[in-house]
Amino acid sequence: MNSKEDLQYRESTKLVRFALASTSSMTASFITNPIDVTKVRMQLEGELKSHTPLYNRYYKGFLRGAVRILLDEGPRGWLKGVTPSLMREFSYGGIRLGAYEPIKELFGATDPAHTPLWKKIAAGGTSGMVGSAIANPTDLVKIRMQGTKVGKRYKTTFHAFAHIFRTEGIRGLWRGVGPTVQRAMILTASQTSSYDHTKHTILNLDLMVEGLPLHIVSSITAGFVCALCTSPFDVIKTRIMNQESAKEGGGKVYKTMLDCLVKTVRSEGMSGLYKGFFPNWMRLGPHTIICFLIFERLRIIFNIRPI
Repeated sequence: MNSKEDLQYRESTKLVRFALASTSSMTASFITNPIDVTKVRMQLEGELKSHTPLYNRYYKGFLRGAVRILLDEGPRGWLKGVTPSLMREFSYGGIRLGAYEPIKELFGATDPAHTPLWKKIAAGGTSGMVGSAIANPTDLVKIRMQGTKVGKRYKTTFHAFAHIFRTEGIRGLWRGVGPTVQRAMILTASQTSSYDHTKHTILNLDLMVEGLPLHIVSSITAGFVCALCTSPFDVIKTRIMNQESAKEGGGKVYKTMLDCLVKTVRSEGMSGLYKGFFPNWMRLGPHTIICFLIFERLRIIFNIRPI
């Protein structure tokens, strides 16, 4: 394939890749939603309180926390926030995965097998930044709905959007956009680049061939790297988004991302920044595996070259 044909190929597959990225991200998000709900509850429990032993917590670990939600709220508890979550993945997931390769090419990455790691990190960070900034309102509503223990904070997803807009204004829908964008930049930069780099390093060393086993190994690696890098930002993002405006009687506990970081560390120690790490890893791991496996499989079906 000459350079002209290669350019035509890349242009003709851009929209299809966005659609496939959205589909794979939404599927992974739906399957892992119970884990996401458990993670959010654990991140919010004991907020700004001194270190609480595990036996004194309501959600005593990941598995028992998930069971507690099921016993208290039934199967619907595991599906809280699933609608805004799917809406979020449609836009955010589609952009961050779909735009990763075109942006990487803008940085001069024309050979997937020998692209410098920094170009992959830069491309992932850029696509994650754009996608998360656009999708912030859906992320906000998802967290607000998942963070409610009993009853309903909002009647429906669309009621949540309308209520937040009416009581907190347009800025309310972009509450926490700073930590959200920073988390998304780190998440996408670590996830896509580690998947891409792991995969092509293994291929270049002739340890494995293109196929399902390689995709699984690469996505497991990417999931762990991603969880390790993003957990502190995820805790801060969750707490800032969960707080309501002063109009709602909640008051602003955190003024900025730095304020949330300082207050969390002062009250809960460094371990407070890694609250919910295991469910975060348990979500990002399967989410990463499912997302990339489906994405790669769909690319084969639509005759698009692998990542």
